[in-house]
Amino acid sequence: MLYSLFQYLDNAFNFPGAGVFNYLSFRAAMAVITSLIISLLFGNRWISYLNRRQVGETIRDLGLEGQLEKQGTPTMGGLIILASILVPTLLFAKLSNIYILLMLFTTVWLGAIGFSDDYIKVFKKDKKGLRGIYKIIGQVILGLIVGLVMYFNPQVVVREKAKPASEIVITLEESGPSSKFAYEQIQSTKTTIPFVKNNEFDYSSLLSWMGDGYEKWAFLIFIPLVIFIIAAVSNGANLTDGMDGLAAGTSGIIGVTLGLLAWVSGNIIFADYLNIMYLPNVGELTIYIAAFVGATVGFLWFNTYPAQVFMGDTGSLSIGGIIAVFAIIIRKELLIPILCGIFLAESLSVIIQVSYFKYTKKKYGAGRRIFKMSPLHHHFQKLGYPEPKIVQRFLIIGIFLAVTTIITLKLR
Repeated sequence: MLYSLFQYLDNAFNFPGAGVFNYLSFRAAMAVITSLIISLLFGNRWISYLNRRQVGETIRDLGLEGQLEKQGTPTMGGLIILASILVPTLLFAKLSNIYILLMLFTTVWLGAIGFSDDYIKVFKKDKKGLRGIYKIIGQVILGLIVGLVMYFNPQVVVREKAKPASEIVITLEESGPSSKFAYEQIQSTKTTIPFVKNNEFDYSSLLSWMGDGYEKWAFLIFIPLVIFIIAAVSNGANLTDGMDGLAAGTSGIIGVTLGLLAWVSGNIIFADYLNIMYLPNVGELTIYIAAFVGATVGFLWFNTYPAQVFMGDTGSLSIGGIIAVFAIIIRKELLIPILCGIFLAESLSVIIQVSYFKYTKKKYGAGRRIFKMSPLHHHFQKLGYPEPKIVQRFLIIGIFLAVTTIITLKLR
């Protein structure tokens, strides 16, 4: 909104200072600041409201140290995160950008699913919340929409391996005021593969056995993969949300990394230097991800140990889905197992624990466990590690994974 307003003021009246809104760096900085302000101000008011309504978390006694002390802590704090993302994005981003629209839809859609779950648990006093099948259906619908848009929308294009040419001028936001490049613009299902010299992979190549014209059937591979990634990362973030500050802190680190990847992918100079796909207009996502990082950091103000509020499914389902869709848009979804290694480890610990328990119960008559408890963070809690130490060490691992993800751009 503000971007369009100041563009009009600059073009129509040459309004002093209005031109600064042309710069991604300025708008991203404003998005972070606004997001932090909203999360801190709205967070205080929302927590006070939840306390007055006695909207507290119901805690099961699982024998974890300090667990029962969390009884009655307000939940549904994910609304703080959603508001802190949506408002700055609406203010500072180009709302005509297809990628921004896709991220806004993702935020609202998953936020609504998570809110429904929390509402049923808290206000309807049903501990089961929204049935799991409905959550999956919601994630599948989102994945279907994202996949279809990414595959069929004419604005979603790739420009590969830009080469200097005097006849084409790139705008200020794409590179610099004097940079000139030539490139080929195509719709593609290509993505980035880490640690490989020719680090591009086209999903359509999996259908090459079909013969001539196989490329037009690439959506049969691409869309199911998009659905799987969104469901997996969203549920992984949901499982990670079990300790004060863990999910928000991990997501903030991932957000910073995704922001850097989006910026270099949307900047023609850096895309050419790093020999990666140049994605026109994807740099605008820097505004969105800046708001996302500000929202998670602002939420941490209230969520660090001991937490004043929990994000609930309103937050955890949303941030996982946001990360997944963002990675898909910037063609870095195959980096998710590295970047989101914490989410992956948490999910695998649950899958392994449940599978092994069922297997041993069927074979020996009594179920056995590999971990003392799952998800993984509760295993370490059972071993006697204090909750703040577990969270801080997980965040350190998250930083290591983020740096590893970034260096894959050149480490081939």
